[in-house]
Formats: sequence, structure tokens, C-alpha cells
Amino acid sequence: MKADWHVHTSYCDGKASPAEMAAAACRLGLDALGFSGHSHTFFDESWCMSKAGTEAYRREVSALKAEYAGQLEILCGVEQDLFSAESTGSWDYVIGSVHYLKLGDGYLPVDESPEILRAGADKYFGGDVYALAEAYFQTVARVPDIPGCTVIGHFDLVAKFNETARLFGEEQPRYIAAWQNAAEKLLASGLPFELNTGALARGYRSVPYPAPPMLRYLAERGARFLLSGDSHSPDALCHAFDRWRREGEALGCRFIDRPDG
Repeated sequence: MKADWHVHTSYCDGKASPAEMAAAACRLGLDALGFSGHSHTFFDESWCMSKAGTEAYRREVSALKAEYAGQLEILCGVEQDLFSAESTGSWDYVIGSVHYLKLGDGYLPVDESPEILRAGADKYFGGDVYALAEAYFQTVARVPDIPGCTVIGHFDLVAKFNETARLFGEEQPRYIAAWQNAAEKLLASGLPFELNTGALARGYRSVPYPAPPMLRYLAERGARFLLSGDSHSPDALCHAFDRWRREGEALGCRFIDRPDG
């Protein structure tokens, strides 16, 4: 199946409407398209769907399902942040993700900018970026607690700005121990992991989430993977899927076709 299941639109931080994304999917010859708007986060509304926008999103995607019936299968999903208070009961599928660390009464975004991440390490962890990474992976290990979660989103998002080890060494033993501890807990859930190419499409990384050493580790322990583009614009749909399916399979990855079971 040729499909992209992690797709954002202008209802959250995407650049195009659902209709524009669906039309692009048809031009690309996709079999299916899964919309996964960012769930509303009450503590930070700068990039997520608003409460009213969530309902409008549901209505528009529902109309597109009918419009494209027989031509393009469309699912209406959500990317549910661990700290979102919204219900997940009525979506076609749920990508469970961590975009923040909850620190006291505040929330530190891990994927907004390298400056914010470094400042957060200074403020909350005494400058110890590995302690921040440890806290991140401890939080990611809780993703299966999200009700209805069907896919584990971008496992190592904390490394978004770490190309060329800009912030920390990914071969440092503390970092490896942190992600391996989280991986073991997530593997026990049986949920599939994304192989997410979104940061490649946007020029942040040269490898997907999870990075290849993580892919190999997870694959060796029986993990399943779902290719996803984390697409925020039409030109990012299915970005580098052919390459990373091949590379993933070379690392032992077993892919599934759908996020909804």
C-alpha cells in the first residue's frame, strides 16, 4: 500500500488544507491518506488544533472521505500528545507522541528550537543535556498510557536539532541507556513504531526517527514499523519512503501497512 499516515494541515501547524493534501495524494498515486492533526494542548495553543478547529477538521475530513470514496482511502486520525487532555475515543487511529517535558507547573517543548532545548537544560537540569534526554525518554516510555494509542510517534524527537552532535553525543553511554530503557518498556506494549521521515523533508536531519542504531535495536527485538512522512505540506508526502523502506529492511525492520490494526 502506498500511503502516508502522519499528515498535518492548516488546522494545526501544517501549510495546506485537508483538501489540498488529498488532491496532492491523488496526484502522487497514493492508495490511502491518514490525517493526524495535533491534539489540542491547553497549555500551548501555538501549533495544535483549537477546540473549535478540531470539530471543523473532523467535518472536513469526513466530507473528503465521501468525495474520494473509491479513489483514495482517507482516515481521520489524531497525533495525541501525552499531555493533551482531549478524548481519543472517536478517531480512526491515534499516533501517541511526546513534544514536551512537564517540569513542575511548566511544559518545555523539545522540538521548537535548539536554543529553547539548551536553555531548558540550563534552567531545569543544571546544564546537563543528558539529564534532559533521560527525562525525555522516561516520558516517551509512557506513550502506551495514551488511551487508544495505535502507533508510537517519532521515538527520538529530542534529537531533532542534533545533526552533527550539535547538542549531545548520541553514542554517549547515558544517552544510549536512556533510549534503550524506554525502548524496552515500549516494546512490551506491542505497539508499532513510526519510521518517520518528517525531519528529513524539512532539512533538520539526515536520518529518520528513530535513528538507524535504534531501528536495528528495535527490529532485533521484534518491533514493527509504520512508514510515515509527518508531512506538513503537499511536497513532503511520502518523503524518502522508498529509500528508508529499503534501509529499514536492511536493518531488519518489519513494516506494517496501516495504523488502525
